[in-house]
Amino acid sequence: MDLGRLERYREIIPDWQSFLDASQAPLPATAWANTLRVSSQRVRAILAAEGIETESLSWYPNGFRTAYGTRPGKTLAYATGVFHIQEEVSMMPVAFLDPQPGERVLDLCSAPGNKTIQAAIHMAGTGSILANDINRHRLGMVVRNLERLGLTNVALSEWNGSNLPAEIGEFDRVLADVPCTCEGTSRKNPDLIWREEGQKSDRWSGVQLAILRKAVQRCRPDGRIVYSTCTYAPEENEEVVDAVLREYADEVRLLPARLDGFVGAPGLTEWRGQSFRPELGKTLRAYPHLNDSGGFFVAVLEKTAGTFPEDPR
Repeated sequence: MDLGRLERYREIIPDWQSFLDASQAPLPATAWANTLRVSSQRVRAILAAEGIETESLSWYPNGFRTAYGTRPGKTLAYATGVFHIQEEVSMMPVAFLDPQPGERVLDLCSAPGNKTIQAAIHMAGTGSILANDINRHRLGMVVRNLERLGLTNVALSEWNGSNLPAEIGEFDRVLADVPCTCEGTSRKNPDLIWREEGQKSDRWSGVQLAILRKAVQRCRPDGRIVYSTCTYAPEENEEVVDAVLREYADEVRLLPARLDGFVGAPGLTEWRGQSFRPELGKTLRAYPHLNDSGGFFVAVLEKTAGTFPEDPR
């Protein structure tokens, strides 16, 4: 198998051959129940009646897998918002964000809205979420997801995530699931690992750093920030988080990103001669062969002090 861009990660991915094997296998469908309408047990019973068997996700309440080759998105239950299909690793950022009922939450790069609606369910349809995205067309996808699941605690805005104005105020929790090279999605999008033009990590890292800075600025003291990507590139993961930890050394700290029942690898503390802060080991790297999933990276930060609203960074 020609792994293209992925070959550069041979030295950092544990059990390389298992990674290669998993990267060639089909990706199982995963979903979670819309508990504002029906219990997870009821959803699984509905799908079983359609001939679709399910298996619980050990680490995520109300989440489940469906058997290979099934098409849960073609069911009436999906069309009426009883459940939502979302890749397993994509569920992690909101699990770490842990938004609570009544809170004010910001999703800086919302579209197509999977994590926004997941957060809205966590908040029991209360509080408020600002779903921001720079792409108006993709915001339409957020609207359709909100309508299908019957969610009303979400407002939309169309800003560049790195330039969200200070007048928008502060938030209890901020999600920065940033645009990236998407190498972790290669099981469902194999072409991505060969598409070099417009997909270089050094192109995205500046954008990602600016968005994470804005997340820090818009988070209230004692609030939580989650930074995530679906790439393996250290330039877009640990390097970005390390830069923000150094820049905001007196204002943010890194929390452990670990989930009981989900097997992750620790973040890197060095990469090709470059050293990162030791606490970067608290971040999480998800590889396909560890959980039969896609690839992902998550960092969880806590805001420990305030920043000036007019901070231009």
